[in-house]
Amino acid sequence: MEQSLFEKMDGTYRQEGDYLVPNLVLDTEEQRPIGIWGQRHLHYIKHHRRVFYINLLTGGKLNSYLFELNADAEEMFSRLVEQMSKQEGITEKLKAENQMEWVGKMNNIRSRATEIVNSDLIYA
Repeated sequence: MEQSLFEKMDGTYRQEGDYLVPNLVLDTEEQRPIGIWGQRHLHYIKHHRRVFYINLLTGGKLNSYLFELNADAEEMFSRLVEQMSKQEGITEKLKAENQMEWVGKMNNIRSRATEIVNSDLIYA
């Protein structure tokens, strides 16, 4: 009997009842925490970019991809918040003098930065 392509590539089978099942093992990938940005992107690609998600998953690269995306998103978010707060003149002096105003302005900046990161990295 001629060998299958799987057998030619040194694949093996195991007996499961009346069937021969290929012995498939995914490469183990180092598990790293993916953070909130990575989790958001994971949810997005699972539901809207299914083929891309499955390729990353079966290629053993999903976790590292999400970890790197999370790091990029965190860096972008921090940079945006810093730049916007400098541009709008929000300082530690304002924080000491009028905390409520400072909190309101910083929340506004964080919301805008979140929207930018979401549109540029997470849901793109």
